[in-house]
Amino acid sequence: MSIRPVKHESLAMPTMEGAGVKLHRVFGFGDTSMTDPFLMMDDFRNDNPGDYQRGFPWHPHRGIETITYVLAGTVDHGDSLGNQGTLGAGDLQWMTAGSGILHQEMPKGDFAGRMHGFQLWANLPSSLKMTAPRYQDIKSAEIPVVVDDDGTSVRVISGEFWGKNGPVDGIAAEPVYLDISIPPGKRKRIPVDTYRSAFAYIFAGSGSFRDASTPFGVKVEKEYMGEEINIRDLSGNRTLVVFDSGDEITVQAGEKGIRFLLVTGKPIKEPVAWHGPIVMNTREELMQAMRELNNGTFIKADH
Repeated sequence: MSIRPVKHESLAMPTMEGAGVKLHRVFGFGDTSMTDPFLMMDDFRNDNPGDYQRGFPWHPHRGIETITYVLAGTVDHGDSLGNQGTLGAGDLQWMTAGSGILHQEMPKGDFAGRMHGFQLWANLPSSLKMTAPRYQDIKSAEIPVVVDDDGTSVRVISGEFWGKNGPVDGIAAEPVYLDISIPPGKRKRIPVDTYRSAFAYIFAGSGSFRDASTPFGVKVEKEYMGEEINIRDLSGNRTLVVFDSGDEITVQAGEKGIRFLLVTGKPIKEPVAWHGPIVMNTREELMQAMRELNNGTFIKADH
C-alpha cells in the first residue's frame, strides 16, 4: 500500500454569492486540473440569518452536476421544470443540470438561526453535457452509516466504502463522497482508488494527513517568559487538503477528533470553458448557451 502525500493545502476564503449570501469558497474559478472532475466547492455556514436568507434566486446551470449537502437548517429549492422541495439536516441533493435548467435555492436556519451546508460542482464530460436534467433527492435516513471498532463513523453518500454503497448512482465522475468523523487521538488508514483525484475538507476538529506531519492550522504568535514563540492553532477548520497519487490516505486525529469530507472522482481530462454556472468545453459552446438564455431556448422542450 502506498500512502498519498499531500500536494496542496489551503484555507477556504470568505466570499459572497447569490443575492448576498456570505460563505467560504473552498476552491473554484481557477485551474481545475488539481481537482478534476470537481470544479468548485462552497461551505455555507452562518449563525446570522441576515447573512444567508436572501439566498440564491433563479439562475441557470448547464454542463455540470451540483451536489448540495445540508448539515443544519433547511434549503428550499425549485426549478424551471416544476421540481420543488426542501432539504433538511443530513439531506442531500445531486442535481444533473445537463442541457440546461433554471434553479433557485433559498436557505433557512434552524430554531437557533444556524445554517450549514456544502455545495460541490462536478463537471460533465462532453458526451453528457447536453443530457436530460435530473434530480436525486436523498433523505438523511437513506444515507448508510458505518462505524468501526475504534468509533470512527462514516456516512457513505456515494460510492462504496467498508461494504456499504451510497444511495447516489449513475454519476459520470463515479465519485466516492464520504462524511468521516474520527475520535480524538485515533489513527486511520482509508483506502482510495489509485486512479482518482482525491481531496479532503476539514470542517471540525484537527488532524494530520501524513506521517510525522504537523497538525493543520494557523501559526499564531504568543509571548512566554518575555519571548515570542510560534504556537500552532489546532482548529484545522475550513482546511482543504488535496492528495497526490497513491492507494490510501493516513489520518491522525487531533485532541478534539476530526470531521471531514473525503471526495474522490474519475478525472475527465477535457478542456473547460467556464462562465459562472455554465461549464462547457469551448468558448463557442458558451456563446451558444448565452444566446439561448437570451432568446428563450435554453431549456430543451424534449427534455
